[in-house]
Amino acid sequence: MDKFIITIARGFGSGGRTIGQMLSKKLGVEFYDKDIIKLASEESGINEALFGQSDEQTKGGIGKRSVYKGGVISPDKKSFTSEENLFNYTAKVIKQLADEKSCIIVGRCADFVLRDRPDTVRVFVWADEEHCISNAAEVKGILDRKEALKTIAATDKKRAEYYKAHTGHDWNDARNYDLCLNSGDLGFEKCVEIITEYIKIKLK
Repeated sequence: MDKFIITIARGFGSGGRTIGQMLSKKLGVEFYDKDIIKLASEESGINEALFGQSDEQTKGGIGKRSVYKGGVISPDKKSFTSEENLFNYTAKVIKQLADEKSCIIVGRCADFVLRDRPDTVRVFVWADEEHCISNAAEVKGILDRKEALKTIAATDKKRAEYYKAHTGHDWNDARNYDLCLNSGDLGFEKCVEIITEYIKIKLK
């Protein structure tokens, strides 16, 4: 199979991250999630903690826009450590990884950053409420139903605001992606199978 990149956007509790890890093992390629924060910190010289504070969330909400245009802000500028530039460096790392090798990248608007690359398959994974609650209990240990629903809603809201702020688009708009998969109906194994087959068709 030729070089490819899979980006995975995912609702909290949908199992998107787990599906990414399963794909990584099946296809024998690197998997990137929070590792990107460390790489962006090393690339920029900006403290990793600052990247962690703005990881998949935006302090400005959807009202404050800093849509990604490419490039980075130089160290001599006052806005070098701004939320906008933290994203710029995150995007720079995502592009570098995509240039270097086949890989799987979870979250961080990677679908938007790599939207013009023909070797990229952009996936959105979601699930119904009950499956998300069940997965939240299994993976995160959140057993109380109300707490699980609150966490799911809050996390997805942060991800949607982060996506809107840096891309100008709606996070859950199907037009942003090549595949939108309901992991609750399909199950993780079937999602992996569908994504794998899609790659073969797209890149043949």
